[in-house]
Parts: sequence; structure tokens; C-alpha cells
Amino acid sequence: MTAADSQALPSRESTLATAAWLTPDTLVENLQLIADGVVAIAGFAVAAIRIRRGEELELVVDTGRPESIGSRIPLSLMISELMLAEDWGSLQFVPHEVSSGAEGGWIVPDVEISDDPDAWHPLDMLVAPLYDAQGELRGTLAIDEPVDGQRPGVERRRTLERFAALASRAVLSAVEREAFAEQVAMAEMVKEVVRTTSAQLSLDGLLEASESTLVEGFRASGLWIQTVVEEDRGDRMYTPENVELVLPPKIVEFAARSASYCWHHQLVVTIGVGQPVPSVMRAKQYYEIVDLLQGIEMSSLVFVPLGAGREHMGSLVLTRRDAGHEWTTIERTALLDIGHDLGRATLNARTFEREHALVTELQALDTYKSQLISTVSHELKSPLTTVAGHLEILESDTEGIGDQARPSLAAIGRASQRMSRVIEDLLLLRKIGETHKPLGRDRVDLVALVHEAVAMTALLVDSKDLVLDLAVPDSPVLALGEREELDKVVLNVVSNAAKYTPAGRQVRINLHSTGDGVVLQVADQGLGISEEDQAQLFTEFFRSNNPEAVAQPGTGLGLAIVKRIVDRHRGTVTVESALGRGSTFTIALPAAP
Repeated sequence: MTAADSQALPSRESTLATAAWLTPDTLVENLQLIADGVVAIAGFAVAAIRIRRGEELELVVDTGRPESIGSRIPLSLMISELMLAEDWGSLQFVPHEVSSGAEGGWIVPDVEISDDPDAWHPLDMLVAPLYDAQGELRGTLAIDEPVDGQRPGVERRRTLERFAALASRAVLSAVEREAFAEQVAMAEMVKEVVRTTSAQLSLDGLLEASESTLVEGFRASGLWIQTVVEEDRGDRMYTPENVELVLPPKIVEFAARSASYCWHHQLVVTIGVGQPVPSVMRAKQYYEIVDLLQGIEMSSLVFVPLGAGREHMGSLVLTRRDAGHEWTTIERTALLDIGHDLGRATLNARTFEREHALVTELQALDTYKSQLISTVSHELKSPLTTVAGHLEILESDTEGIGDQARPSLAAIGRASQRMSRVIEDLLLLRKIGETHKPLGRDRVDLVALVHEAVAMTALLVDSKDLVLDLAVPDSPVLALGEREELDKVVLNVVSNAAKYTPAGRQVRINLHSTGDGVVLQVADQGLGISEEDQAQLFTEFFRSNNPEAVAQPGTGLGLAIVKRIVDRHRGTVTVESALGRGSTFTIALPAAP
């Protein structure tokens, strides 16, 4: 007997088209030649060749009943029969006396039953199982209805074994080609998913870009993606537009819990009607999901964890409506790779969203800080102007103000001047922090700025009897930028060097060009800066813990302003210093063309 589907059989034309889609035309022709050889040489009326498709065996060639091409029988049915067979080498013979008689699509030929013990019985079964190198059953060659009505002897068995060997090579070649073609297709699918998702920076865009590629590439009927957004904000569920579904809380909980477990163990789980219960879930959960699938007219799903590194990022679920289209090993492997790619893309998108939100918050904070500085400076400037005016009136009254009050007036004057400097520095800090305002691109002569800074600090240098070593060229050294801002930089570092250098010591100023840039170095023999203070030296309002440095007047904004201006001009500022040995500030700026 041979095996065929007991349901209504398709037409010859449609079944041949199906076989041609499943295997290349040349393969079908080769298998047909093998079957025809069995009929012509070995003396049998029927030779049927089946190829395994998932957990079924599909008929691709049948010399006796061509109308059954494309029909399928369960793999388990064939295996159960083979367990009862007599071993004839590469052939397996199941006599009717021991046949299980199991229903499932066996077609019994209409021939007379003979009393001869060697006669062929309609329920006899002769089949050559076709195994691959790993011992996996990949197909069968079934032979039926011997022309002479007798069970084959030794010689005829040898002939049949030769044909079985040919069929085995052809079937295994087809299986390998199909597996390779599927691997190539899945590899292309993975690349397509990476291509469509890598350009997406938002999580919503990533999920939308993935949908059509995954559904079409895996011939799925539905898709769900659940991503972990924030540990304290729950999950995000994405579903296709044409599917309205509210998942039961238990299933959502199972998906969230299973995603972490499956990612850790790199597992892809399939669930479907009639399939065994996966080891990662209880039977009750399994049947709840199966009922859910049936409720939306789906036959199976594949559950894929998403993740990056050791962190799971959610899960992907694809469903299929066709019960005969199972999820293959190659598809599951490809989906696990996609789980890695989607996980990384999800992590990148989530990181981008976090950074975008942080940047928005920082921009709002910066705007608020700028407005606050502007408001506070304006509110302080008016009363300080009043204080300075009245102070000038009081100081001019030489007769009305006694000698005891004059030190107090001097202290008020110093304090008001210090507050004025703080306000000016704050306004300058706000100005250079406005990144939306374009930077000027003037040709600024730093030689002139150095001479101006030296003139501004000449009184302090003379009062402390400092030695000023000035090494600047006679010709202009041109930097590219805004003169007013660069003037602040040069004056700040030169005046700081004079301020923090003890009497009688040296301050050295060096200015030179470097081809595409200019470098200003200001070195002093002053207090020096500890390594701990150097880490915060350019921070707003930072003052050293060194008592000698604290004794010097300052706002704590000068070097912060220097750093902001130099950065704004695409330059660099560095410091080399040691306590008690002085400091060297080096400022590099782009040269003007």
C-alpha cells in the first residue's frame, strides 16, 4: 500500500504547480525518472516519492496515482509503521499481518487477495526511508503493486535498493538546496530589517518601519512588539492597524516574564494548535494562548525575545493563519538574529529619546538661567548705580565727612566695584553662552591685544616689582574671531598671572603662530594650582581652597569665561601647574586666513 491524503485531492495541473514551487523543475524530473525506472525495471506498478515538509511528508512524484501530487501525511504515521517493519537493508517491509492498520490517509489498491504465502497483499507496505547524515528522515520511496503479484525476492530487492540510493541522493540534494535558499532568504530578511530600522531614531518610527518587513518576509498574518520603555513607566505595545486586540493581563505578564528568560537562554518559542506545550510555560498558559489564537482566527505564533547584551528589551510575536505553514528551524534562527538587531535598535532609540528629552530639559534650563542672569543683573545694576553716585557725593564733601567715616566709604566703594565686576562678568557669561548667535569672523591681531593687556596691568606689575618677559613678534599674529571676546581672554590670563605672582618674581608672555593656528602662553612663578583644583578650575564661581589664593579678590568667573570664549572660537585652553612653582596657561586658536 502507499500513503496519500484521504481528503479531496487537487487537480493534476494545480498539484504539479505546487510541486514545482516546492522543488526545482529539474529535481522533479530526476525523481520522476527514478520512479519510472522502478516501474519499468523492478516490475512494480506504483512508485511514490515523498519529501519531508516540517512534521509531514509531501508527495512530489507518484507513477500510479498522479492526482495525489502535493498531498501530505503526518510524519509520525510513517514512523509508527516503520517501527513494525522487517529490515531488508535500505528497504523496510511491513507485511499486512503486522500492519498497525492506523487510519490517516493510506490508499489500498484494489487487487485480488491470493492464498499464496509469497503473494503480495494489498495491505503490504514496502518503503525505502531516506535519511540524511544526521539520521533524520527526509523522505521516502514507497513501492506498491508488483506486476507479478509476488513479494520481491533478493535480486529484485537489490535492484530496488539501487533506485532507493538514487532517490536518497536526489531528495537530500533538494533538501539542502531548499535549506540553503531559505537561509539566503532569511539572511536577506535580517539585512532588510537592519537597513529599515537603523535609520530610525524614535521608538515609534522603529516599530513602524519593522512591521511590513517582518510580516511580508516571514509570510505572517499578524505582528505584535512589546518593548520595555522605562522600569518605572511600564511597557509599550505596538500592534498592526488592522488588528484590534486587548491582551489578557495574564498573557501580557507571561510575555514580559518570558522575554527575560528567553533572552537569557536565547530561546525562540512556537505555540500552535495541536503542538506540544513548550517547556517555558505551564499547560494552563499554553491553552489560554491557543484559545486567544483561535479567537482571532490564527493557528500559530512564534515568540522572539528582543535584547542587547545582557539586557532584554521586550518581545516580538508573529502569527500565522495557515495551519500547514509551520515555523522552520531556519526561520526561528533568523528571528533570533532579528531579536538581537531589533533589541540594539530599540536600545539606541530609547537612548536617543532619553538624550533628546535631556537636551530639551537642559535647553529650557539654560534659557531660564540666561533670563535669570539678565533679570538679576538688571535689578542689581540700578541700585549699584545709585550707591556709586551717592558715594561720589559723600567723598567729595571734604568738610562734612569726618576722618573716621572715610575708611567705611572706601570699603563701600570697593564692595560696589566688586559687585559691578560680578554683574559685568555674569552678563558676559550669558552673552557668550547664547549659542544661537553666530560668532564673528574678524581678523584679530593678538599682538595688539597682548600690549593692551600689559598696559592695563602695568600699575600692578610695577607695584609688585615683577619682571615681565614679553616674547611677541613685531608683525601681527592674526586669529579668527571676535575682538571683544578675545580681548577678555588675553586680559584675564595676563592679569591673573600678575595678581597671583608674589613680588619680585617673573611673568613670561609668549605669542607665536603655528601655521594654521596661533598660540598664547602665559607663565607665572606664583602660587600654583593643586591637581584637585585643576579639575574644577574652569567651573563657574569656583574658588580654590588655598588660603593665599582666596585672599586675592575675584568673582570666580574669569577662567570660566576664558574657557567659554575659547571653546566658542573652536580653540583649546590648558594649564600646567604645581603648588608653589607657578602655572602656565596655553591658549590655542585658529589662525585667520
